Amino acid sequence: MSSSARPQVVISGAGLAGALQGIYFAKQGFDVEIFEMRPDMRSASIAAGKSINLALSDRGMDALARVGVLDDVMKLAIPMYARAIHGAEASSPIVTSNYSKDGTKHINSVSRGELNCHLLTAAEAAGVRVQFEHKCTNVDLKQKTVTFAPADGEGGWARDKSVTRTPALLVGADGAFSAVRGAMQRTNRFNYSQSYLEHGYKELTIPPTADGGFALEKERLHIWPRGSLMMIALPNLDASFTCTLFAPFSGRDSFAELATPDDVRAFFDRVFPDAVPHMPTLVEDFFANPTSSLCTVRCSPWSRGDFACLLGDAAHAVVPFFGQGMNAAFEDCVALTAAVADARAATPDAWLAPALARYNAERIDNANAIADMALENFIEMRDKTADEAFLFRKEVAHLLGNEFPQRFLARYERVSFSLIPYTEAVRIGLLNDIVLDRVIERAGERDLAKIDLEFAKQLCEEHLPLID
Repeated sequence: MSSSARPQVVISGAGLAGALQGIYFAKQGFDVEIFEMRPDMRSASIAAGKSINLALSDRGMDALARVGVLDDVMKLAIPMYARAIHGAEASSPIVTSNYSKDGTKHINSVSRGELNCHLLTAAEAAGVRVQFEHKCTNVDLKQKTVTFAPADGEGGWARDKSVTRTPALLVGADGAFSAVRGAMQRTNRFNYSQSYLEHGYKELTIPPTADGGFALEKERLHIWPRGSLMMIALPNLDASFTCTLFAPFSGRDSFAELATPDDVRAFFDRVFPDAVPHMPTLVEDFFANPTSSLCTVRCSPWSRGDFACLLGDAAHAVVPFFGQGMNAAFEDCVALTAAVADARAATPDAWLAPALARYNAERIDNANAIADMALENFIEMRDKTADEAFLFRKEVAHLLGNEFPQRFLARYERVSFSLIPYTEAVRIGLLNDIVLDRVIERAGERDLAKIDLEFAKQLCEEHLPLID
């Protein structure tokens, strides 16, 4: 491949990761074309009920800042400084649990649709061509071609009008059911797994109050933890909250039991009594919106030959309970872009193979780490956030973080408010647990005044590395 040519990149999928990666490659001088199966969401109505609101944190913000779109994106976001934990009774006090040790750091609630629209517009402004309503129908890894069929206007695909491309690089950013990954799965020694939770989710709404205000505290992620199930609510710019009910598909207190309007009303009155007065369209929303599944996808490698690679959910779909799916996908974009840029500089005529090798080496273990943490956080959110021992442990972690900032930083903060690798956050998180276990054991009771700070300091210096 000539180093003087303007190599073409084809991206399958114009979702969040595909659009952002298009911007990155266009700014690197590539000829970028994105194909998307869905209509242009900027002119078509966006279906509600299928998407959990997103939590944008430092990793995603860093990726957006590198291509100059962060400032505009933050205009779409609402900061959330803490969890607001709602008890089982209507009169239960709401307990606040800060996300950071000093309460000043925050994650950001943002609409998936609005963010995607913004990134598509930014991609086109960067010179990316986006072809909507084109389905990926064939990937030939040997011939290094990819084929897309346009919509036929009748709900199908006009295969006789298909377009075929032979790019320097094909990026599969086409989601958890990726067609590009599907082609890779048919090759030798490609590892793939998918695992569904026994729980599903359904989107619901808390609208603005009659005077246009927020019905709940604005800058909070609201959680109703109920053991085997939970509901969350994230704020929107129009003063509404997007609620998501997570419940088992079958069994007690499951979606299967909620078959009639009376079932739904009785269930919510019993399980989420303080939320019901704020949900005037509860029954309508419940039956209008789909019940969707939650799946973890893992695979390796993320590339095949020197032609195709995967990005975002196509490579590593995760459940949403750590709020890192989008952030991890955006971090993929940073890693892939850097690997390609460095390889092109080092070996201009043979850059793709080393770039993809480095991309695999940097990202796969980290993606598996956040997948594991997301599954663990589901248990934390639904079971533990209402537990006094758990909340005290959080308080102790914040205390140690404030007292010993050069040593102790909670795992959540390492994940959400830093750029250290997910694998490192897991490793140090286990060391944090050793310190917390011994400090809390010595205290003997749930009283911060009983924490032995000298003992805690000794443990931090013994077990935890210095924070850069």
